[in-house]
Amino acid sequence: MSLRLAAEGAHTYVADLSEDKARAVTEEVAAAGGRAEAVQLDATDVPSLRAFYARIERDHGVLHALHNQVGMPGPGGLDVSEDDFETAIDVNVKSAFYVASLGYELVKKAAGHGSITMTASTAAMIGSPFSPLYSLTKGALTAYTRSLALVGGPDGVRVNCVCPGPVDTPMLPTFFGRDPGADMADLMSSFISLVPLGEARDARRDRRGRRVPRQ
Repeated sequence: MSLRLAAEGAHTYVADLSEDKARAVTEEVAAAGGRAEAVQLDATDVPSLRAFYARIERDHGVLHALHNQVGMPGPGGLDVSEDDFETAIDVNVKSAFYVASLGYELVKKAAGHGSITMTASTAAMIGSPFSPLYSLTKGALTAYTRSLALVGGPDGVRVNCVCPGPVDTPMLPTFFGRDPGADMADLMSSFISLVPLGEARDARRDRRGRRVPRQ
């Protein structure tokens, strides 16, 4: 996300719980000729979010693109402790609400050119038998997106939600490998078998959109 925004000419703030990881991304952006600043930020900490947006307002006065990419798989099954439940809600739901709501006025200042996006999951659309709690939290994001889009429409603020399937990120092994000793390859294969078209890289189509089998 940061690399793409920077490639489009944005002065990008890479905010991450890990300062080292944020700096690593800013270095990639700089190497590609873009501009970025690393910020250590806990997206569940409301005072820290306020300070972050105050910094952007001081330095730029406006925010054109705000993307919320915060999440955790949480515990699987239905036997979930209250502590684990609250943590999942904080990370997956509370962060999304406050990241967007506290940054809204800055995006509004983009005068019809502002966009808020957030990442949910296919688990928000069709559910997950492995982690109902994860589906609950990600489903909240899709509902929040619809509501925020209604709020933002009159102000010229677009609000959209991305619901991807499995993506190779550091969180993926945690999501599929909750059980000690779980075989990642088998788990991924089982998941992909549920997708009618299989993996995206294996789907080739002709000019009319018809699937073409690999030779």
